[in-house]
Amino acid sequence: MKKSGPLIGYVPGAFDLFHIGHLNALRQARPWCDVLVAGVVADEVCRETKGVVPTVPLEERLEIVEAIGIVDAVYAEVTADKTDSWRDVGFHRIFKGDDWEGTAKGRRLEEQMAALGVEVTYFPYTLQTSSTALRKALASRGAS
Repeated sequence: MKKSGPLIGYVPGAFDLFHIGHLNALRQARPWCDVLVAGVVADEVCRETKGVVPTVPLEERLEIVEAIGIVDAVYAEVTADKTDSWRDVGFHRIFKGDDWEGTAKGRRLEEQMAALGVEVTYFPYTLQTSSTALRKALASRGAS
């Protein structure tokens, strides 16, 4: 079924300690949609889903992602349920790193999104850099 109006893409993520992996995800998603929205995960949702609170506060992460100039809008994702994000944003395609592909959480996301008519698109995950790796590197140098 053809969608009327612009195709809206959605890239969810914590976007903490913004790095090349984040930039790659946004750059890769951009050509796949007419409107690109970044879902910046709220601190409490990060705590629930990843067991860590972001170093950079939500409002600053929203501002940073918006300022990059790749996305058309940013959205504060205040619940882990992507159905809630879909209701608010109305996206047609959601983008994830291929580290999710073939995993239990990836299959759950695919099933959840298929029920809404949303396509899940995977892109290569940037292995050399992650916020977790940056936090560990900073901790090993005595930074807090």
